[in-house]
Amino acid sequence: MRVTRFLVPAWAMLASASAFGDTTAPAPAHDAFTLQASRPAEVRHINVYKPPGYETCKGPYPILYMPDGGVQEDFPHVVEAVDSAIRKGEIQPLIVVGIENTQRRRDMTGPIQVASDKDIAPHVGGSAAFRDFIAKELVPAIEKRYRVNAHRGIIGESLAGLFSVESFLRQPDLFDTVIAISPSLWWNDARLLGEAPGLLHGKSATRRIYLTSADEDQIPADTAKLATILKKQASSGLNWTYVPRPKEHHDTIYLASQADALRWAYGPAGHSGGTCPVDESNIK
Repeated sequence: MRVTRFLVPAWAMLASASAFGDTTAPAPAHDAFTLQASRPAEVRHINVYKPPGYETCKGPYPILYMPDGGVQEDFPHVVEAVDSAIRKGEIQPLIVVGIENTQRRRDMTGPIQVASDKDIAPHVGGSAAFRDFIAKELVPAIEKRYRVNAHRGIIGESLAGLFSVESFLRQPDLFDTVIAISPSLWWNDARLLGEAPGLLHGKSATRRIYLTSADEDQIPADTAKLATILKKQASSGLNWTYVPRPKEHHDTIYLASQADALRWAYGPAGHSGGTCPVDESNIK
């Protein structure tokens, strides 16, 4: 079992961020609906934040998807950060889509060969199916219900950060923007890191990836290694950055980094094609 310098065991790093957050904080105003998923066959609870002025502006808007997106998970604090940044004019307006967990460790991990990882999380290996659900079922449902443009992003921490990086490498056309916060790249003996050069080879698309890491066991070294791979092999169309945060740890890194990540990825210069400026007179 891996243990961080702050004595957070590996099983805790794989838990939802809500394990360390204030789950009593009310979720900001948002829409909520359920979606019957086919792979795997289960009901998914979806939360959707619409930016200030949505009802009066004709849009369309970029979308930021987030695993760990339940109201008892990371959805409330991410949406609060997004809403505050929009109202301050720090980022362009965007829609946030939170995907509530059903089996987090299953959905955020690929197949594994490492016995110790199987001991930590025996039900794993469902990341491809989860990504398939997002691409083929959730994205069409969101595009049918909301005024969105073609720009999609994803934000995630720890295992959700691993899933975000895996999506960037294995299905690069799914998300234009990736924000990976302390991604658990150590998973499965860092196999995804080993595959990264080959997965990046020959691919070119205009997209962005923001990486940051806390002082957690292998995570800074692994994230820095990914940054080195990007520096050597990423296409010229990829805009990326790596911001190490050695003063942060597992239960502080998300809150400490999210505002900076959002400003970098969705600054008001229109990086993602948002067309509706915030007009305070339209906000009710």
